[in-house]
Amino acid sequence: MKEIDPQQTKRAVAFELWMKAPMPMVTIFKTLNVKRLVKLAHKSGYKFNMLMCWCIGKAASDIEEFHLLPVNRKLIQFDKLGINIVVKTKDGKINTCDIPFSDDIESFCSNYLRLTKLVYETGNAHNLGDDYMIIGTSALVKYDIDGIVNLYSGIFNNPFMAWGKYKRRWMKTTLSISFQFHHTQMDGEQACIFLEKLQNIINKYNIL
Repeated sequence: MKEIDPQQTKRAVAFELWMKAPMPMVTIFKTLNVKRLVKLAHKSGYKFNMLMCWCIGKAASDIEEFHLLPVNRKLIQFDKLGINIVVKTKDGKINTCDIPFSDDIESFCSNYLRLTKLVYETGNAHNLGDDYMIIGTSALVKYDIDGIVNLYSGIFNNPFMAWGKYKRRWMKTTLSISFQFHHTQMDGEQACIFLEKLQNIINKYNIL
């Protein structure tokens, strides 16, 4: 990670407009067709939520804005991405777990299983540290919801995606998601490009 001059980036105007805004977060809702991902989960033994997290990282990995994040009113550039998930621990509480994104799904899956088990067993959060731009996620897989708008603390400006239970409908299996992001980091156009790319990866990428 390194601090960069916002004026030397495409985010210069956004930095001036939104960096000091009291509520700079934007939320977009979208319905994804995840039929292929559900089939892959059944066929491969991979967890559906692991596949979702990998696809999110894959879609974000070569989008320039996902490697930038406003931190303490500075613009920081990152080389590495991570996916944060919420884990229910064995004592019935919750904590968070950062998974380093890897283009190799086997490596990502291995870290996903190992690190979530660690958080489950210990009850302690697992953080990757300051070298990673983290995409937050929350999955309420037992519940039929249309989306979640996360709270804005003013401390964490990271993008955040949430979803509930997928729904089987005729020829589609759909998943309603919400994607929240800091307006300094990206505009609605980049967010929509990311979501379209996420759908395309779910539809077409040869995971197996």
